[in-house]
Amino acid sequence: MLTAGSACRPLLLPCAAQGKNKVTKKFGAVKRMIAKSDPRLKQVQEKLIEKQKKDEKKELVRHIPQVASSLFFQHNEALVPPYQVIVDTNFINFSIQNKLELVKSMMDCLLAKCIPCITDCVMAELEKMGLKYRLALKVARDPRFERLPCTHKGTYADDCIVNRVMQHKCYIVATCDKDLKRRIRKIPGVPIMYIAAHKYAIERLPEIPM
Repeated sequence: MLTAGSACRPLLLPCAAQGKNKVTKKFGAVKRMIAKSDPRLKQVQEKLIEKQKKDEKKELVRHIPQVASSLFFQHNEALVPPYQVIVDTNFINFSIQNKLELVKSMMDCLLAKCIPCITDCVMAELEKMGLKYRLALKVARDPRFERLPCTHKGTYADDCIVNRVMQHKCYIVATCDKDLKRRIRKIPGVPIMYIAAHKYAIERLPEIPM
């Protein structure tokens, strides 16, 4: 029998009668991607371009290496007889192929006394090449060659020669390597000796004293 107090109370049902909320799992849910034509992407790209332009303007102020005092309008006054000629590996090999004696051919080209110079890394390259280049190694060991000691790590001769002629402007570089020629041409006042028509030729030596 219901009383006045019990009429206001809510009717409680057992748990089984209430039931459970069913949660369905989402399969194949894909994250939303920004379209390539979205205007927000264009704004980001414009900001990046502006930032790159600002960075380029900052990079324009570079450290300019000091030009050697011996240079006067690209003419190197430190180059005087007897000429010191740094030879690389392929110059010795091409000289042997063209049957050219290094010291005599250099003197015929420059009309002055020449001292062939060879670095430790060039000697190391020739020693690594094995028996096929034993004649080139024999030529490099000639007592008339001046040996230039190397203090750097590794045996990559091109970097060694470039660094040496940048520091000391008293050398001529003898090479037939196109890449090394291109690098040497960027250094003012350093002549290049090469082989052309079965004889030695000189490049960028303004005046040869007679």
